[in-house]
Amino acid sequence: MLDRLSAVLIAGLVALPAFAQPVVQESGFWATEVKKGQMDPAPDRIPDTPLVVDLEAKGREFGKQGGTLRTMVTRSKDVRQMVVYGYARLVGYNEKYELRADILRDYDEVDGRIFTLHLRPGHRWSDGAPFTSEDFRYWWENVALNEELSPNGPPEVMRVGTDLGTMTFPDEHTVVIEFPRANPMFLQSLAQASPPFIYRPSHYLKQFHVDFNTMEEMEEMIDAKRVRSWAPLHNKLDNMYKFDNHELPTLQPWMPASTGGQSRQLFVRNPYFHRIDARGVHLPYIDVVEMGIVGSGLVAAKSNAGESDLQARGLDFRDVSILKKGEADGAPYRTYLWANSAASQIAIYPNLNFADPVWRQVIRDARFRRALSMGIDRRMINRALYFGLGKEGNMTALAASPFFESENLTKWALYDPYTANLLLDEMGLTERDASGIRKLPDGRAMEFVIETAGERQEVENALAIITDTWRDLGIKLIMRPLDRDILRNRVFSGVTMAAVWYGWDNGIPQPYTPPAYLAPTDQVFFAWPKWGQYYQTHGAAGEPVDMPEAKRLMELSALWERKPDPYDRTRIWREMLAIHADQQYGIGILSEAPQPVVVSDRLRNVPEFGKWAWDPGAHFGIYRIDEFFFDDEELAQVSQ
Repeated sequence: MLDRLSAVLIAGLVALPAFAQPVVQESGFWATEVKKGQMDPAPDRIPDTPLVVDLEAKGREFGKQGGTLRTMVTRSKDVRQMVVYGYARLVGYNEKYELRADILRDYDEVDGRIFTLHLRPGHRWSDGAPFTSEDFRYWWENVALNEELSPNGPPEVMRVGTDLGTMTFPDEHTVVIEFPRANPMFLQSLAQASPPFIYRPSHYLKQFHVDFNTMEEMEEMIDAKRVRSWAPLHNKLDNMYKFDNHELPTLQPWMPASTGGQSRQLFVRNPYFHRIDARGVHLPYIDVVEMGIVGSGLVAAKSNAGESDLQARGLDFRDVSILKKGEADGAPYRTYLWANSAASQIAIYPNLNFADPVWRQVIRDARFRRALSMGIDRRMINRALYFGLGKEGNMTALAASPFFESENLTKWALYDPYTANLLLDEMGLTERDASGIRKLPDGRAMEFVIETAGERQEVENALAIITDTWRDLGIKLIMRPLDRDILRNRVFSGVTMAAVWYGWDNGIPQPYTPPAYLAPTDQVFFAWPKWGQYYQTHGAAGEPVDMPEAKRLMELSALWERKPDPYDRTRIWREMLAIHADQQYGIGILSEAPQPVVVSDRLRNVPEFGKWAWDPGAHFGIYRIDEFFFDDEELAQVSQ
């Protein structure tokens, strides 16, 4: 074991003096299994070249193993946050947003086109099976290229534009991915909060694949899962992100230990996790994560009562006062205020692909979207909901980004009902009913329906204020709260007139950041779901882009891929942001309101000043939650 760790140190993965070579310590959590011979000792469970983390070099404390961390989500599906928070990726961002090998031992890149991935010899899945290039081969040949499992072909991560890459396997610890031309988005795709898993636990999934079994052998499993054939069976059990199959092996720091349908989900430490600290303590420090599933309105109250050790999801800025009061009254937690990196806290998305032809024509007129934006009193919303701490204006790059321009923040975004009314009159929408509401060209009252996920009180409060100011424009706002999944499905099918959501996840883009999310490349941008579907399915679904400014965004996104020079990429970014500010595809309201983060007094290594960002960042993931630990003098080595 010492020889293996010496090799790591010599290779320069961590900077430690020669005498500090760590001896891997056994986890108290798995000590019984090791003693009974049911599990290998810790030195034999980790890779030959583990990822060694020097906590002191990062300005953090070395921790101790043990304890149960409590956190909450509001839907059973959100157990997938464990994959987000755990943030074990082939390559991942560090806190400086630099890409580094993680699950991979290393990687090589040639001309931004050929990527050689080097696996860690001796790395194993959570069930102890070897993690090798066979797991990449299985995904590529038996999943991505299988028409029944992947009817639209391999995912975007294996494409550059419309051109498909290739994957080869020189040996069991090497994978080579080659594209016909430079693919600057490839490595960043692997580091996403919701990553494209380009590998699978082949030893587990082969039992559900027709290439390795006869249909007769699989009939009983198909019937038991109540699916039609082998492909739905395989897809049901193969979801590395959903984290809802406790039998599916993982490489994350914790693995599921509960079956579905319970209000409390448990995740226990992965005995084969690939990271250790520089003292030889096997990560994660924390033994068990207990994820409670509670109503959205209960998160703040339960956090205030000390029932969560680490909580940000489900908390809004409006909860800060009650959390701070609980802290002052002696509750056992601290309330941190992290910077929010979303481009907008609240954004309204008029659906350019709305199925109603009359409304679609109105929504597609930029003057209408500009009038909506100018009819929002952002200052009133900021003061009422955020004590004036938010930054009022459009959805655009934040001040921390080199692409920030004050003109993009304010264009069509200053409260000006007079000019907004002139724009609507100019469109010919001059007729009104007896109550002052404008009429559509077909005579219907202009009732603008905005659908929400019903999860954030601040959204409903903001829309209530907008309802009053839009009435001065002759527009009646109708708010319709829905379940999140129902909302998304309605948007994707084109039956939602408008939706409200967050702004772009990444509000601090850099020249190396792919701008694809500013172009109609994904249905999840609620302003153009059908255009996104068309791009994602290569024309098999959705609608082709048919508006000139949106077409220009597509051209610029493709041009960015072909222009490696930072100057050219900066110019492309600035033009795309200017188009968004002018066209008001997503009507931002305000940004940068702090995100409350509740942290137990016992929990260590949680940064006081962090960024709450989905991508890049994976919320807590970028801060390596496996390095958090409980500082209890009498902490039990085995969690109950």
